[in-house]
Amino acid sequence: MPAVIENDVIKYKGSNYFRQRLLLSTLSGRAIKIEDIRTTNDDPGLREYEVSLIRLLDKVTNGTRVELSETGTSVYYQPGILIGGQVNHNCCTQRGIGYYLEVLLALGPFCKEPLNAVLQGVTHSDLDVSVDKIKTAALPVLLKFILVDDGLDLKIVRRGAPPLGGGEVVFKCPVKRHLRPLQWTKWGLVKRIRGIVYALRVSPTMANRVVEAAKGVMLNFLPDVYINTDQCRGSNAGKSPGFGVSLVAETDEKTFYCAEAKSVEGGKGEITLPEDIGQECAQKLLDEIYRGGTVDSAFQWLLALWMALGQKDVSECIVGPLSDYTISFLQHLKEFFGVMFKLEVQRTDIDDEASDDEDETSVAQKIKMTCVGIGYVNISKRTL
Repeated sequence: MPAVIENDVIKYKGSNYFRQRLLLSTLSGRAIKIEDIRTTNDDPGLREYEVSLIRLLDKVTNGTRVELSETGTSVYYQPGILIGGQVNHNCCTQRGIGYYLEVLLALGPFCKEPLNAVLQGVTHSDLDVSVDKIKTAALPVLLKFILVDDGLDLKIVRRGAPPLGGGEVVFKCPVKRHLRPLQWTKWGLVKRIRGIVYALRVSPTMANRVVEAAKGVMLNFLPDVYINTDQCRGSNAGKSPGFGVSLVAETDEKTFYCAEAKSVEGGKGEITLPEDIGQECAQKLLDEIYRGGTVDSAFQWLLALWMALGQKDVSECIVGPLSDYTISFLQHLKEFFGVMFKLEVQRTDIDDEASDDEDETSVAQKIKMTCVGIGYVNISKRTL
């Protein structure tokens, strides 16, 4: 549903895209009011993980005002100033740490003090991107915009599987006065595949079986495949049993595609075979490579955000087919910042050949995203 603006407050209805709206409100400094949050649900109002996100935003800002209705079905959010610094947060185990970490990744460069965040909770969740995926596929994208690697780091201290979690990560992000415009239209060919298989409170043979299954699929396509195992023991293994895999394909143009798969949550009565997990993850990675583009499809929205907030110059990037989440994010960017993207479908030589000969290998549609940055400036960061 489109936004309604009243007295400079942007009003929304429903719980969809709650995180997008809070994030863009914090960056733009514009107050928002969200009403009718799950009013028809048996359990109406905000969920625990959404309240936890509001608490995290409160920790990284100064002067944020939040008003919740008694039933939790309405929230008013007036953002404060981004301060960053040292932040400790215990994330709700209903969602993965990735749900919260993506927000910090988007806000990090614009804080007053360099961000040093310690997040505890579930490191690998079915609903959210894992911390491994953010480390391997999202941080290199941010590096393209800030250029200097002075303190951008994500360290996985402990892993934690659902439902109890017990994982911990440390995220450090430098502050920048502004982001540079980006022209990124080449993504190259995949040259190697790396991966990590983790096994928490389960037999170590599980990890080896996942590795064999994943390699069995990937070695059909290229020889340079190397998968590590991370068999955590004791307190480093979190509070719940589980295992999973994260695979990364790196191209010769330093583009990273990532895919992941994990075992079913313990206590659900379902059995997960390690061989199935390995093959599922390998197939997902092949699908991601097929989609192509300069960024992994899970982080198209972050690329769009940083392009829009860049200096007043043209940024252009080519991505694979847009995800539904990215499309709604582009709509929200227009509502908060007034940024319009020009989207063009890119045709390739292979497309033309494929139309002539149906036996040709098909190529996923590519979208060229172009916008002019709004010149967003970090007012706390003085020029040297």
